Amino acid sequence: VLILVRVGLELEARLRNTEKQLEDLMTSPGKRAAFGASTSLDGSIGPFNTDITLIYKNNVFSNTGSYNPATGIFTAPVKGVYYFSFSGHNHSSKPMGLSLTKNGVKMVIVYNHPAGRRYETATNGMTLQLEVGDQVYMRLWAHTWIFDNTNRHSTFIGHLLFPL
Repeated sequence: VLILVRVGLELEARLRNTEKQLEDLMTSPGKRAAFGASTSLDGSIGPFNTDITLIYKNNVFSNTGSYNPATGIFTAPVKGVYYFSFSGHNHSSKPMGLSLTKNGVKMVIVYNHPAGRRYETATNGMTLQLEVGDQVYMRLWAHTWIFDNTNRHSTFIGHLLFPL
């Protein structure tokens, strides 16, 4: 009986320690990272003669501080695994090319070819392992367009799944 009591006390102490670690992880500002934003301009962005970084500053739904709405750049506050998604909306008479970019390297893209007279939305997303200070942002390709309005079609979203 004494052995069972000791094992029970050890398990209870481990559980409390695990709960404390989880609480510290979830409440530590440096270990939280999430944002969601849309361009929310009433009209088209582009075309430009070169690729540009899209700045989602007009409607930031949430931001724990790692997304800079002045530059459009997310900077990883901790080493970890993150998930990013994005959507782009355009009138299909114009091409749209977007890339999710990490430290200057295209990770995933969407591209709409000119194809008639309708509005289209394209989406994509990816899980990325980031180091502290890695930067993730959206690039609009040269000679392409993106459209948004108050319906918030064109979005950029990211969050930390878990630290490493």
